[in-house]
Amino acid sequence: MVTKEQVYDAIRTVIDPEVGFNLVDMGLIYGVDIDKDNNVHIKMTLSTRGCPLHQMMKQWVEDAVKRIEGVKNVDVEIVWDPPWNISMASDVVKKAMGAG
Repeated sequence: MVTKEQVYDAIRTVIDPEVGFNLVDMGLIYGVDIDKDNNVHIKMTLSTRGCPLHQMMKQWVEDAVKRIEGVKNVDVEIVWDPPWNISMASDVVKKAMGAG
């Protein structure tokens, strides 16, 4: 059985090239659901609506999670509510970006 921890660890390998931090530490991953057949649904956002890497980042997350042994399908849903802000990031990210 695939675990949420495995999925989050896989997503940690995806770095937001604009800021140099992984998407989990940035607070961009809003949720992970795994059904009994190991299909994974990820709800995430981006730091800005106009992000030029929108489709690429979605693909990077999908590709990273597909590498987990046992994962069948991966569905990445981009949502804009709640809107992302720096308070959602980890303390390390906040400090590095001058918000900690």
